[in-house]
Amino acid sequence: MKSADPTVASALPCAVPGTPLADARAGIDKCVHCGFCLQSCPTYLTLEDENDSPRGRILLMRSVLEGALAPDDEAVQTHLDRCLGCRACETVCPSGVPYGFLLESARATLLEQHKLPLIARVVLSVFARPRLLSAIMKLGRVARATGIPALAGRLGGRLGIAMSMLASTRVPVKRRAYAATGTGARGTVALLEGCVMEGLYADTNRATERTLTANDYTIVNAPGQRCCGALHAHAGDLEGARELARTNIAAFEKSGATFVCSNAAGCGAIMKEYGHLLAKDPSWAERAARMSERVRDASELLAAAGPKQGAPLEMKVTYDAPCHLLHVQRVSVAPLEVLRAIPQLEIVPLEGSEHCCGAAGIYNLVEPETSRTVLAPKLRNIEATGATLVVTGNPGCLMQIGAGMRGASMRAKTVHPVDLLDASYSAGGGKAI
Repeated sequence: MKSADPTVASALPCAVPGTPLADARAGIDKCVHCGFCLQSCPTYLTLEDENDSPRGRILLMRSVLEGALAPDDEAVQTHLDRCLGCRACETVCPSGVPYGFLLESARATLLEQHKLPLIARVVLSVFARPRLLSAIMKLGRVARATGIPALAGRLGGRLGIAMSMLASTRVPVKRRAYAATGTGARGTVALLEGCVMEGLYADTNRATERTLTANDYTIVNAPGQRCCGALHAHAGDLEGARELARTNIAAFEKSGATFVCSNAAGCGAIMKEYGHLLAKDPSWAERAARMSERVRDASELLAAAGPKQGAPLEMKVTYDAPCHLLHVQRVSVAPLEVLRAIPQLEIVPLEGSEHCCGAAGIYNLVEPETSRTVLAPKLRNIEATGATLVVTGNPGCLMQIGAGMRGASMRAKTVHPVDLLDASYSAGGGKAI
């Protein structure tokens, strides 16, 4: 293992000085190649290639760092591209290797030699342009209302996947309108509206606001907020992610909120890591760290308040843990506490709930074959539960699993946990007990 002593480390060879990968050497040096990560890695289990495991990819990163492999080596690019970035390896790593940060640093360094695939460049460009994104999301809602995406999903290929995902964004629980009331004693909350959440899951955003209000939080606005930057960071566009982070930090500071709430696991994860993302920016580092400390997943806030019980819902559900909620934010119990606040809701354990579904941001569009292979065992496990609803707290997971179940002609639908709690409160006339 390489020495962790900074004087020794500075003398080690570096073929890519001044790059994000060079800055990540300390994290690379933490890996002792023990192999504990192997059985937690979905691409290693699926592809059975050591180069597609966390320790294999770290070895590739070290090889580029020390000059044994060139940054433009096609094999390096291929194996790093195949990583889902689920970070399940971090949960089981005994050495505390910050794999997610290493992956982003490596991708940022390789980005200077390799352009992202066209579809990735288009998606990132759209998400960085609010007006264009809003127009595309509106078009998606119009298309969804026609029912065409449900039919077009049968076409297969990337278009079919995208259409099936769009068709899966319909919230499958009915609710009556109600006015949520609470004491507001638990503090103020500003909701990250999100790109996909506000664009395709606006009802879930409003459900989040109502359930938080019913549990004694006060909702405040944060005008000027943008995309969280997660997709950009995961793709290696760290500067793009930082620009978005700065905008959000300023917007949420102005809100004066006690808490910044995210109901999307991937968004919450990157916001909780704004402190790391901007650690070397003297003008923003401290502000970013303070911001990160205020971020909470919606389930965390609700669980901290109880949450209050609603009316009974006689449904059979199973819970799938979003990777960036479980492995990055380390939130595991709170979503289940939200579900347990619903009387008569039958919660069936899901085998492999901790494993990635294969969504991983835009991975399912860039690496569709591997994504489908990773999803397959999860679909089988869902089928075995007999549940009619699969509950998960991330839009990518909702769409990925929903599209997969549609393709497999399964009857189950996907739903966000706050939608179920909201339906429970709605069934009780808007009253929480």
